[in-house]
Amino acid sequence: MLKKRIIPCLDIKDGTTVKGINFEGLRNAGNPIELAKKYEKDGADELVFLDITATIEERKTFVELVKEIAKELGIPFTVGGGISAVEDVRKLLEAGADKISINSSAVKNPQLISELSNEFGSQCIVVAIDTKFVNGSDWVHVKGGREITGLKTLDWAKKAEELGAGEILLTSMDGDGTKNGFDLRITKLISENVYIPVIASGGAGKIEDFETVFNETKATGGLAASIFHFGEVKIQDLKNELKSKKIAVR
Repeated sequence: MLKKRIIPCLDIKDGTTVKGINFEGLRNAGNPIELAKKYEKDGADELVFLDITATIEERKTFVELVKEIAKELGIPFTVGGGISAVEDVRKLLEAGADKISINSSAVKNPQLISELSNEFGSQCIVVAIDTKFVNGSDWVHVKGGREITGLKTLDWAKKAEELGAGEILLTSMDGDGTKNGFDLRITKLISENVYIPVIASGGAGKIEDFETVFNETKATGGLAASIFHFGEVKIQDLKNELKSKKIAVR
């Protein structure tokens, strides 16, 4: 059985870490490189860096920042935002990223998943899915959560796996930033219907939320942002508590 991973997420806007609620109302959370170093020291298993305005502004992801991060970090990290071509991925991996995350570009051009997987290996291709419950169904959203698509979340998760995704980063927009706990319903649905690892994201507010998501779903990772950025939950405390509850963590 895969050991569970604790993954801080750093949303980057104009070189600064930010955090909002339900994808809106952003506030400054600090320097990404300093935060990354702190999280590694605190025991994070991986990190995710998302350039949250790259897709909207049609700008390429921050290769220079990735190079700086790679110099400072020893743990794996994933980078996403504005990635739409093989060459984008090549630059990011060469800059030191371990994995890349695609979202809007994969929805627009699903074959991109296969192209990237064939070129670089599925192990470094993460498909991020931003999902929201609307009119009785779960729908995929793109462009930083601003635009609903005609894709149902479960159908898209299965398709992404079929096309060569190595992992799914599943963010519940309904839970994002609320600190009311992970969205267990959608996390359970997706993690039980694909064979690749699923990272649960959106809604973590306390240590028990991680315990619950790992016990009640097949998610292999728990991702959070503000509770780590603002010191509400310490990673080492979280891991110690999970271990005490017989949940295998790295």
